[in-house]
Amino acid sequence: MVGRLAPMADSSTSTEAPLGATPAPAFDSHYFQHGCGVPYERNEHWLAFFGQVADGIVRDLHPTSVLDAGCALGLLVEQLSLRGVDASGVDISEHAISSAPDSVRDRVRVGSLTEPLERRFDLIVCVEVLEHVPAAEVDAAIANLCAASDRILLSTTPEDFGEATHVNVRPPEAWAAALAREGFLRDLERDFSYITPWAALYTKVDEPPSEIVRRYDRAWWRLRRETTAVRTSLLAAEQRLAALETGEGEGEAADRLAASEEEVLRLRDLLISRDAELGAARGQVAALEGQTQFLLASVARVQARAPWLMRPLFSVLRRLRGRQGRAGA
Repeated sequence: MVGRLAPMADSSTSTEAPLGATPAPAFDSHYFQHGCGVPYERNEHWLAFFGQVADGIVRDLHPTSVLDAGCALGLLVEQLSLRGVDASGVDISEHAISSAPDSVRDRVRVGSLTEPLERRFDLIVCVEVLEHVPAAEVDAAIANLCAASDRILLSTTPEDFGEATHVNVRPPEAWAAALAREGFLRDLERDFSYITPWAALYTKVDEPPSEIVRRYDRAWWRLRRETTAVRTSLLAAEQRLAALETGEGEGEAADRLAASEEEVLRLRDLLISRDAELGAARGQVAALEGQTQFLLASVARVQARAPWLMRPLFSVLRRLRGRQGRAGA
């Protein structure tokens, strides 16, 4: 899974901290080589992933300007730029920004999300970042993101507690509530699972509570019907499997199989019979063609040797043709 591919945390890298506080992680070369699952560098794996993400963002959201908040090496910025999007990025890791590709070096910068952003964007993408931000600072980071765009594409792991730099792992509803306090609600009609299963788009809305309830209830019922249908199908499949395991229904299945085998044999015999008939018909056609050719050759020889003998025959043929013509009229 994407995991820790775009870190953003406290700008301090000191390992000294007050008693009870969580030391701020250093997002250095060791982190990017060992903290992201697959080494996080400009390689085939990450280029393919961010190319897919960029394709989805362009297809689904058609953004004119994008900020990748927690851009790391700027690989998403690079892929969006290749697709004609005005993309830029910010990340707290000096190592990551200094390692960005030359093609986007002027589009990415070192910075913290706890500081106000310099401009507004059509879309802000924040993928696997906020779980790195200490709880005491995350509200400021969210407020800064919401102040800089009306659309935020957010993904933050709800359960990866094993990563040392994940100092603020929360369930999706906690992030949804934090964004709702800023006037942003989840877009329930769009699917961003090509990023992560928990990725979602949050948009700034200004609508009465009744409409909000209507949208959420509609989405809830859709998911409820889907879950019920899947459960019903699963139960039916389990019942069929149980019947086979206990031997129930074997007789009926055996009868259907025997009937199918008999039908196959009948169709095979019919095919053989039709093939034999076709062969006989082809033989008859060949024989008639031979006789026709012999008669034509004989007529030609007679006409060549004694053409006067053929005149009565031609006269008879002309009369027969005339009668057929009058009968047809």
